[in-house]
Amino acid sequence: MKSNNKLLLAAIIASAASASALAQASYSGYYLDNYTHRYQLNPAMTDVDRKGFVAMPGLGNLNVGMQGNIHVSSLVYPVDGKTLLFTHPDVPTSSVLKNIHDSNKLGANVELDILGVGFKAFGGQNVVTISAVADANVGVPGSLIRLLKEGVENKSYDISDFRINASAYGKLQLNHAREISQVPGLKAGAAVKFLFGLGNVDGYFNNADLTLGHDTWTARTQADLYANISGAKFKYRYDDDGKQYVDGLDMDGFGLTGFGLGFDLGATYKWRDFEFNLALLDLGFISWSNTLYATTDGVHSINTSDYTFGVESGEADATWDKMKSDLENLYQLESRPSDGRTRALRTTLNWGARYTLPYYRRLTFGMVNSTRFNGTFTTTDFRFSANVRPVDCLSCSANLSAGTYGTGFGWLVNLNVKGFNLFLGMDRTFGKLSKEYVPLNSNGEFNFGMNFPF
Repeated sequence: MKSNNKLLLAAIIASAASASALAQASYSGYYLDNYTHRYQLNPAMTDVDRKGFVAMPGLGNLNVGMQGNIHVSSLVYPVDGKTLLFTHPDVPTSSVLKNIHDSNKLGANVELDILGVGFKAFGGQNVVTISAVADANVGVPGSLIRLLKEGVENKSYDISDFRINASAYGKLQLNHAREISQVPGLKAGAAVKFLFGLGNVDGYFNNADLTLGHDTWTARTQADLYANISGAKFKYRYDDDGKQYVDGLDMDGFGLTGFGLGFDLGATYKWRDFEFNLALLDLGFISWSNTLYATTDGVHSINTSDYTFGVESGEADATWDKMKSDLENLYQLESRPSDGRTRALRTTLNWGARYTLPYYRRLTFGMVNSTRFNGTFTTTDFRFSANVRPVDCLSCSANLSAGTYGTGFGWLVNLNVKGFNLFLGMDRTFGKLSKEYVPLNSNGEFNFGMNFPF
């Protein structure tokens, strides 16, 4: 299936170089009291220094970046002054395979605040925001990359647990936080989110057992693909026997295709020079309609002499076309009727602690762990930070992180003067760039925003 093979290969190459973002706010600002958007990481963490704020429309909170445990530098290599795709014969197989994991994860997530306002009322602090959210993830088995590199050198390959997940939706969020007078030092917060689905795709390419020869190959595959996109229809192709298979999507219009509800819960507790915090985010679901469903209908067997897996010299476009051709018949999906689907949100657990230096209370040290649950795409991150507010109008954070996507360095600078707030930072700082200015490391997250406090 041509479009799915494009997804299969684009997941390995294009996704590693594409811009993406970790949704919500910057974890580098987690322990900066005058960082406006901490409530998105814990609904109890509202700004204690202001009566309220109005966000710059479209720029109140913009978070972009990318994350993965496989990098662009693992897929393209400099050879004799040229940049070559990993499949090229001049790139040593040993150089490629030492950079490949058994499970290779790539993430693409974004959240953009369109409108936002914060104010004090109802016995506490409140924030209302309208946001756009997109979330895409892919899990690529290392055996697939080995197959594309080695060609027919090995007799068999087990390509299992290839996953694709993507969704986009709008969000109206109402956040409230207040001090709990019965327990000194305790602050609690909660948010309710009304969700408006724009699109969802789930691909489960569970099995592909290949036995290869120099001029024939057999495969046993099993896969299911779901798509919820208003105005979309499957395209079809036919084999030599006239059997119909799904061959991509035709788009005719765009609109709402789902509705949902989500909740955030959080609390902070201050004890002497310590502050402890805990939050559960995105407890909820979206119910999707307009479901398109394609499947191999169980295990699908292929035996053909028409395709051989291998690599070719030449330009990248020719190699790309060859790989797509090699994989053309790997997954042959047939359309089936399907009802609507309900999908859980990607729940996040945040917890941590902050210590305020007794002799210079403008300096704090913090630790936060963030674990995002989503089956194959579950990720975790520990972050250790030093946070300083040398003057009332300026606060900064520098932090180190370690987790599913390796180690990284983060920072955030937050300017807060009367009537104006500007922040800029990166949860993960990009490393070396290629000569085309493409990051060779697939981990980097950029955060920017402007707000008007009052």
